[in-house]
Amino acid sequence: MDLLAGDIGGTNTRLAIYRTEGDCVFTPLAEKTFSSKDYNSLEDILELFTADLKLRIQRACFGVAGPVIRQASDTTNLPWKLSAKALNHRFGFEQTWLLNDLEANAWGIGALTEHDLHTLHPGVPQAVGNASIISAGTGLGEAGLFWDGQTHRPFSSEGGHSDFSPTNKLEYALYESLAAQYGHVSWERLISGPGLVTIHSFLCRYRSALVPDWLLREMQRIGPAKAISNMALQQRDPICEEALTLFVHLYGREAGNHALKIMANGGVYLGGGIAPQILQRLQAGDFLEAFFAKGRMRHLTEAMPVKVILNDKAALLGAARFARLQ
Repeated sequence: MDLLAGDIGGTNTRLAIYRTEGDCVFTPLAEKTFSSKDYNSLEDILELFTADLKLRIQRACFGVAGPVIRQASDTTNLPWKLSAKALNHRFGFEQTWLLNDLEANAWGIGALTEHDLHTLHPGVPQAVGNASIISAGTGLGEAGLFWDGQTHRPFSSEGGHSDFSPTNKLEYALYESLAAQYGHVSWERLISGPGLVTIHSFLCRYRSALVPDWLLREMQRIGPAKAISNMALQQRDPICEEALTLFVHLYGREAGNHALKIMANGGVYLGGGIAPQILQRLQAGDFLEAFFAKGRMRHLTEAMPVKVILNDKAALLGAARFARLQ
């Protein structure tokens, strides 16, 4: 069976066609990445991707960065409207599904090997139970995997848009700055690529620090979030270091929040593009200490395995796996 899988994000749209063997063996036949903001719709991208392919695609499944309601979605960070029914009709697939992108990532976990994961914290041996996935990238995605006693069943969430909660003077000042600008302050405003830039800009004002010209040039060259994280990892700028330290702390706190809310005794997975890039800072201890620091429930979070997903195709594999198993 040939399946079309998609990972539809605010920055990139990744498409792949897989030939399946069994439940978890997916042989890629074609794959391409498109800059999402260069196109008016997913349909325009699909027309380009499938134009010269001489393959009969039976099923299609797309992980979408936004809530999926009755198989339709208005993407959160793109002006696109998606409908599984409309896509199915236009391209003549046998069946098409839309999933929240983190739900697709959750489905992808079942197709990964140990080589695709880096263990931050082993937790208790042979941990069993619900699992959590939280992914910082262009936005902040969260999803769960319900353990039914035999297998995990992924489900979507929009927890990244829940209320950010400050806990100290610096964080309250950060919150007030964002509340004046946006009104509602979500975790995604801080734990994301744009969120790192927001934290850095706030700290520059809070510390009365000017952004060096060389850093401005680097931001223009490779993008502000990547420049800030790179300079922090290289210890070249104190404000960048403080921004990344706060980012990692907040990431750990919210990962712990989500894990407790769904009792993720079976493990916590960090997905998205940011975690692998800052792996050395995640290993340094700030992330895990923030993750563990849940008062009377610390014993629960300390028992949970925590792993970073290194395979950037997890959402594609998850979309393909979902379509295969239906």
